[in-house]
Amino acid sequence: MTDPTPPVPFGDTPDTRCIFYRRVCDLPARLDPPELGRITVRADHIAALVMPSSLAHAVHTDLRHCHRHNAVSALGPVLAHPRSGRWTFLIRPDLPDDTALFTELFRLHIALTHPGTTLPLPSPTDRGAHFRRWIHLPHNPFRPSGHTVLDSLRTCTARTGWLRTPTPGPRP
Repeated sequence: MTDPTPPVPFGDTPDTRCIFYRRVCDLPARLDPPELGRITVRADHIAALVMPSSLAHAVHTDLRHCHRHNAVSALGPVLAHPRSGRWTFLIRPDLPDDTALFTELFRLHIALTHPGTTLPLPSPTDRGAHFRRWIHLPHNPFRPSGHTVLDSLRTCTARTGWLRTPTPGPRP
């Protein structure tokens, strides 16, 4: 399910991975801090939806299958954070800063990044499968509209009844 490491000329180092992210994927990646090899990107001309992995898997599958019939891929870069059990969908920053949307996402345990948020990206210095890894590797600058991912999210939650089961309240 996880895409392989990106093809980077001259070996896969934090520096060459940043170059790949910048030149091929149009992600303004940088080393932060350089001595650790951690790669980050500021959410300025990108945004992200961060959600629980079980829901994200359904959204990923929906985006991959539903849009193949139209020969238009709606699936952009997706990365996993195994230790936290969350996935991040990189999207265009076209969703409104709206209280109703925030409330809807909050109820589903989903975060929408704000401009200026720092996002970590997979790095060759990440050790083991417990760190970030690509689920769908970027191969170009494409990122889907946030509205497209949101529509898929709503379809998946309606179909599966995500979070419709009542949560236990306080005990008497």
